[in-house]
Amino acid sequence: MNSYIPHSDEDIRSMLSAVGVQSIDELFNDVPEELRLKQDLAIPEGMSEEEVLRLIRKYASMNSLGTSYLGCGSYDRIIPSAVSGIVSLPTFTTAYTPYQPEISQGVLQAIFEFQTMICELTGLDVSNASLYDGHTAASEAAAICFNQRRKSKTLLVSPTVHPFTIQVLKSYFSDMGFSITVLPEKDGMPVFDSLSSYLDSSLAGLLVQSPNIYGLLEDYSGIADTLHEEGALFIISSDPMSLGMVKSQAEWGADIAIGDTQPFGLHQCFGGPTAGYIAAKEKLLRKMPGRISGQTVDIDGNRAFVLTLQAREQHIKRERATSNICSNQALAALTTSVYISLTGWAGIQQAAELSYQKAHYLAEKLTETVGLSPVCSSPFFCEFTVDFSTTERAEKFLSGMKEKGIFAGVHLGAVSPGREGLVAIAVTEKRTREELDLYVEAALEAAHE
Repeated sequence: MNSYIPHSDEDIRSMLSAVGVQSIDELFNDVPEELRLKQDLAIPEGMSEEEVLRLIRKYASMNSLGTSYLGCGSYDRIIPSAVSGIVSLPTFTTAYTPYQPEISQGVLQAIFEFQTMICELTGLDVSNASLYDGHTAASEAAAICFNQRRKSKTLLVSPTVHPFTIQVLKSYFSDMGFSITVLPEKDGMPVFDSLSSYLDSSLAGLLVQSPNIYGLLEDYSGIADTLHEEGALFIISSDPMSLGMVKSQAEWGADIAIGDTQPFGLHQCFGGPTAGYIAAKEKLLRKMPGRISGQTVDIDGNRAFVLTLQAREQHIKRERATSNICSNQALAALTTSVYISLTGWAGIQQAAELSYQKAHYLAEKLTETVGLSPVCSSPFFCEFTVDFSTTERAEKFLSGMKEKGIFAGVHLGAVSPGREGLVAIAVTEKRTREELDLYVEAALEAAHE
């Protein structure tokens, strides 16, 4: 009997008899003979626990270790040890989703706290129980815009939004009759001069991002008023850590705030999993995707939590669902909640300010000592972009730095055509003065080899 198939030969005979066949081959008679696999699968024999551990250690030893300056949406930040200790409790790591409030009060409260924290960070009225990631959040926010403004057909997108977000948007709406229109770009910033030409009843909204793909902080003065006069909505995507020191989405007049909570307690883990966040004005509450946990009282007057809104296909008729998203990132969202609870608002502000100061220190040192300088003079948060002119020079620099134990940045040309030679360098509160000086020393050699 296969270790991973719990059915005995007697169990198999009983099940085959119940469906009226004599053998497994007969069970699959409807599958054409030429499509059936004639030999056993090439699966190796099972291993003992000790053998598996040795194999895992062997693979782990092959990992390249180094100091990370990788960013582009995923950052190496300080995570208190208590975070993993709390979220690893068996109560939280169950795979079951919390549909029954009478037995899931703890999880529902955790979701409620997550929603509350997101609302406080963004300044908006309502938030949901999280989404898969920041890119998914963008597509769901776009869906809100299209649903809110009937007969609208176009969503404008800033060219400095993360390229993966634009890819997801175009894929999500590729066969739905909607247009995802990307605005022009100049000097690392979106050009809004042509915005007025799109202001008609077909415009659903505008999506922008700050800090943008280059790490630059964008100015949205007057944009919300211009859009709202025509009835269109304004979506702003933000690194939540940046909200510790720059304007929130609500302060810019946004109707919807989105982003990814990876900077809040979630390791980079080769790109995921993370949790997307979405918040909106109260008037858009019933257009929100997924589920929303709410607070109430039980029959005895005690505080209790329930799923207030469940606008998913699993809960209501498909044609009335606001989204076909089937789940969320509950454990990742919980991790974010625990991180925020432990660090507090003061801790978020401190981490944001340290990231800002250290990023500017490194940018200044690279300019003065190495001759590398940010491609734009615009203000940036914790990430800046330098231009090596060609892909070859950029990759040679990154390769040389990696040999010295430094993951020096993200080659934007590798994730976005048209940005060849550009390298985004992210600096977080985790980097020490010694590490930053070592980066400059190593860059001095790598940039001129």
